[in-house]
Amino acid sequence: MSILREISTSVTQVAEAISIAIGVEVEIVDTDLTIVGGTGIYASMIGKKEEGGHLDSNYLYARVLRSGKTESIEDAKRAEDYDDMGAGRTHFGELAEICTPIVMQGDTIGVIGLIAFTEQQKSILLDKKRSMVTFVEKMADLLAAKASQQEILEGVEASRDEMSTVLETTHEGIFALDKKGYIKHCNNMAATLFKTTKSDLIGRHINDFMMGTPALEVIETGRGYTENEEIFTTPRGKMHFIVTAKPYISGDEIGGVVISFRDIQEAQKLVYNINTRALQNTLDDIVGNSEEIKKAKKQALITAKGNSTVLITGESGTGKEMFAKAIHYASPRGEGPFVTVNCGAIPENLLESELFGYEKGAFTGASDKGKAGKFEAANGGTIFLDEIGDMPPHLQVKILHVLQNMRFERVGGNKNIIVDVRVIAATNKDLESMIREGTFREDLYYRLSVIPLTIPPLRERRDDIKLLMYHFLRKYNTFMNRKITGFTKEVEELYINHDWPGNVRELENAVEYGTNMAFGDTIGMDEVPARLLRNEENVMKFQDTNLPLSEQVKRYEKEIITRKLKKYGTSGNAKDTVAKELGLSRATLYRKLTELNITV
Repeated sequence: MSILREISTSVTQVAEAISIAIGVEVEIVDTDLTIVGGTGIYASMIGKKEEGGHLDSNYLYARVLRSGKTESIEDAKRAEDYDDMGAGRTHFGELAEICTPIVMQGDTIGVIGLIAFTEQQKSILLDKKRSMVTFVEKMADLLAAKASQQEILEGVEASRDEMSTVLETTHEGIFALDKKGYIKHCNNMAATLFKTTKSDLIGRHINDFMMGTPALEVIETGRGYTENEEIFTTPRGKMHFIVTAKPYISGDEIGGVVISFRDIQEAQKLVYNINTRALQNTLDDIVGNSEEIKKAKKQALITAKGNSTVLITGESGTGKEMFAKAIHYASPRGEGPFVTVNCGAIPENLLESELFGYEKGAFTGASDKGKAGKFEAANGGTIFLDEIGDMPPHLQVKILHVLQNMRFERVGGNKNIIVDVRVIAATNKDLESMIREGTFREDLYYRLSVIPLTIPPLRERRDDIKLLMYHFLRKYNTFMNRKITGFTKEVEELYINHDWPGNVRELENAVEYGTNMAFGDTIGMDEVPARLLRNEENVMKFQDTNLPLSEQVKRYEKEIITRKLKKYGTSGNAKDTVAKELGLSRATLYRKLTELNITV
């Protein structure tokens, strides 16, 4: 029996977790090509052979088992060596796949396949191929570690001394209980987690430390469990663990149970690191030499040294999240997690549970194990609340409470959860206007904007545009394996003089488009996005040299004011913003609206 089949529960859980995390189907096979875990159609095929069980074939899984190297198939139907169906079709309509070996102690013990059945799934695999490969290889490492742990547990009675050495190297606490629930063995990590010594633990009943743990039921039923969230109140404080319990056999009967447990904060950090592989953005990654951006970067560096809440404001696409990450990674919290929540992208009825988590049974469809929220995941690090202006009013109260007390309750719960989190918020909205309109709480605004940081729009730092153009060109040359050397003079002038309402994000998209479309070694006017050319034409049409200068100026003024009103709206507050940007008094703006016959 293969080692993966011995840990079939963990194999199934890993397959399901990967599928949920990235949205593709998963298949896991062992060393003789037996399917031991999977999702979708593969879940119904567990126990059957993949590729006919032919280990000497040249098909995908057999190759990876022999080579021990990750392979990707970008077009399964055209790949003659994908499976035994031949070119043009696959067994179940597979379109693409990434397959990686599971290696334990230098030996390949199986493979994991990420399979795309739809064009959307195919795009997920191929557009993010590098991160997908990194992710699935990490999952393979976790399975290999689980398999290794299983081998250790099976030999617990035969090699007690060897087991003790191994258990002392793990980052999890370990208890070995006898059939009455008394602690026979533990490791130093268990003692550390309970803030005591091994001698104090050994010989004591497990209820002295984990009162009511379901691990005691494992001795009676023989059915273990994996990664259960358990909370215990002890004289040394509240203990919050992720617990795995497995029975062990002594002779012909259950001799007791082995419990492994990890502090939930450490487990959350591990999950975060595995699933996000977040890149560390530093202030050096923010491109720009203009005085405006230098000032913003200097302020961000000073801000990073403290722990106060930061409110970053700026138009869409200016790089607010990059500044938030740079502040985090330059701060003493840089080794902790950086968790992003887009308050405008999550449905209002889900946002509270996403932020604060929920207890089991909190609502219809809730997981029977409950779920930790983003604030818990960010403990010890930073949480970035993007688009804070879209936060619904009833949640603004709860956010204010968390900022003031650093504690909250999960949805459906009544226990206070205390966290150590720095909050950075961002918005492209005018929160002060929203306060006057009654849509944003004034007390929350002042609590968020302890340190305000404004990111200038691209049109206010035109000196950086050319620098950014070539920065993005190098980036997409690398991504697309192109060798484009630059831009024509006309394109440079167009981009430097364009207003860029979408700011740096819009500029990056324009450069990416040009890198895709260029035939030669430079990006010319033919490779400029059509929307930019249309905007340029709209400006040029007002420059009719047959008209008097005063009439041309009026037409140009009308176009500029109309654009601003379309951008900000026609409310009183919006017109105040337009007047301020154009350097006009409110009375002058209203006079021009009448004189130029402007209606939006």
